[in-house]
Amino acid sequence: MTTPRPVLRFARQHDLHNQTCRLSSLCLPFTLSSETLDRFGVVARRTAPLRKRDALYIQGMPFKSLYVIHSGSLKQVTTTENQEELVTSFFLPGEIVGLDAIGDHRYPGNAIALETTTLFELPFERLEALTCHSPELRNYLYQCMSKELQNERLLMHLLLRKTSDVRLATFFVAMSLRFRRRGYSPYCFNLAMSRGDIGSYLGLAVETVSRLLGRFQQQGLITSRGREFHIHDLEALTRLADSNGRC
Repeated sequence: MTTPRPVLRFARQHDLHNQTCRLSSLCLPFTLSSETLDRFGVVARRTAPLRKRDALYIQGMPFKSLYVIHSGSLKQVTTTENQEELVTSFFLPGEIVGLDAIGDHRYPGNAIALETTTLFELPFERLEALTCHSPELRNYLYQCMSKELQNERLLMHLLLRKTSDVRLATFFVAMSLRFRRRGYSPYCFNLAMSRGDIGSYLGLAVETVSRLLGRFQQQGLITSRGREFHIHDLEALTRLADSNGRC
């Protein structure tokens, strides 16, 4: 597969007030003071939209910035030492991209747009300086990094111990929770990733994902039309996610 090239363009600069207004609409799960929001608006730069399949950054690039998704979604694809490409993360509106690059100072995968996606770039050096004056922002970044670790542990647990139906149920329960946190419906949402992307993320063949979705539909758990998903019985889906699955 051809290595993607990063595509990062910046939107025309607007006045600080409009920039700050857009930042306040990101659905971040906390409230910034007006003073901190003004500072945040100075740090953040809105990029021009990424088109579907554009790369925000590529694996191995030096880490310089975090990104907040304003609209759209991304996947992160990591190439292993055996040249196997694995989907390791999905990012939704309001979520921060690039946290897993802070430790090694390099991005660990290719961040690819799943659809037309707009973002704010947060140059990390300037963001660090801002957190010195904003405990609430610093605490939020710590929370995001903690959730990143939790997601990695969950994925490892799924791949090592869970059956295929439990993996897929856990995926939809987790997506439901992520949409709920952003103020969207936890029962009806669009997922831009393909069945193949979901399978790669969960360590399943695309045929297995399609077969399980058919079974979930027969059981009255989920229905799907294209990339629109409806969860009809979240409680039962959660019980399945917490179980040992089918024998």
